[in-house]
Amino acid sequence: MQTKVRTEKMFIAGEWVSGKDTFNVKNPQNSQVIAKVPLASSKDMLTAIETAQDVFQHLSSWPAHERIKVLNGAADYIEGNHETYAKTIALEGSKTINEARGEVKRAVQTIRISAEEVRRIRGETINFDQREGSENRTGYHYRFPIGVIGAITPFNDPLNLVAHKVGPALAAGNPVVVKPASATPLSALLLAQAFDFAGVPKGFLSVVPGAGKDIGEPLVTHPAVKMISFTGGLDAGKKIAHQAGLKKVGMELGSNSPVIVLKDACMAEAVANSVSGAFSAAGQNCIGVQRILVETPVYHEFVSSFTERTKELQTGDKMSEWTDIGPMINEKEARRVEDWVQEAVYEGAVIETGGIRNGAFYEPTVLTNVSSDSKIYKEEVFGPVVLIEAVKDLQEAVKRSNEVNYGLQAGIFTINIDNAFYAVHHLHAGGVMVNDSSDYRIDEMPFGGVKGSGLGREGVRHAINEMTEPKVVCFKLS
Repeated sequence: MQTKVRTEKMFIAGEWVSGKDTFNVKNPQNSQVIAKVPLASSKDMLTAIETAQDVFQHLSSWPAHERIKVLNGAADYIEGNHETYAKTIALEGSKTINEARGEVKRAVQTIRISAEEVRRIRGETINFDQREGSENRTGYHYRFPIGVIGAITPFNDPLNLVAHKVGPALAAGNPVVVKPASATPLSALLLAQAFDFAGVPKGFLSVVPGAGKDIGEPLVTHPAVKMISFTGGLDAGKKIAHQAGLKKVGMELGSNSPVIVLKDACMAEAVANSVSGAFSAAGQNCIGVQRILVETPVYHEFVSSFTERTKELQTGDKMSEWTDIGPMINEKEARRVEDWVQEAVYEGAVIETGGIRNGAFYEPTVLTNVSSDSKIYKEEVFGPVVLIEAVKDLQEAVKRSNEVNYGLQAGIFTINIDNAFYAVHHLHAGGVMVNDSSDYRIDEMPFGGVKGSGLGREGVRHAINEMTEPKVVCFKLS
């Protein structure tokens, strides 16, 4: 069925405006054009940034109660139009309609948490008289907003990962300029619609869609932008960090997430959670399970059960209630994953199931006997492929887990608390999920990684800390 093509406007400095040029947003399932979106120019981006800076400098104050009202109003709007948001996420991206509904629910929660955290942006008094000679001084510190936040967001969570930047920025009192992924800008524009309806001050939010080469660098390098919050790939992150210079940078740059399964684990739970963690969103999940390290005594049992469970997954129409896995974001990405798998097979890997591409669809794939020198072993596959390998014990599993240049999240299945704590203390990762797969996350927890997985932490309160600075106030009394 041909979807009606929407003509969109972009949200710049509180105004819905058309662009001189447009680009097509396509449904990756069938390459049908679903919308024409303005292709913003560098001039459009500069307008968004400079207006935001001007408003921030000249607005006498944006009281906490007004920020709370706007954030809750936006959450209410999204909640009231839940299915519209879900269908948009599913149409422009890779998620099934059920996965998209889950993302909308999470985005609402992210924004509501942001509203709650407004009340908690506070400082404390300082005992200056702890220093001899300062008995007549008193004071405190408080947190203040730093200014314009530049947000660059990915395609895989086109609503909630935008909310994770916009919510904390506005909660802190900062204007925010969003450059959404070109593959999935519609969800970000819908988010802007919710905040516009809720009464966000003019200039405090812009969503500027377009090509990174045209509008990305002005956003990153403009002196009025005081922080860049970026979610994306490691190579792009390195480039942005180099361009940004002396300003705050927060980055979530992906992973190669390991899950350890020990012989004492509940096998059914380990299999079910790891299959879900590996293949949700067609594997395009920064904390999705990529490598599973299984203790030798239960290795064959685990591989057999995991493979059978994977074969039960239904690949197909994203809009069907019965579909488990939709397409990847485009055929080019599916071809890349296909090439990586074929390269691993050439180097000795065995395909237990899957390994078949049909356009942008790539069947959920299980590999064993993968060489540790293979690209797919060391890099982030960001597709529906999981590697399973045998290890002799926990220590070897942890050692192998740490050998890659990523450390976002990891998981371990065991009923032994000593083993769990060994993994917690020795895995080089920003988060360790015990008796859960690596892809477990709630939106309030600090989220981020080590090594090539990024800088700083997201999660609403933690992002607000990144987007504010402490100011010390001291009174010398007569």
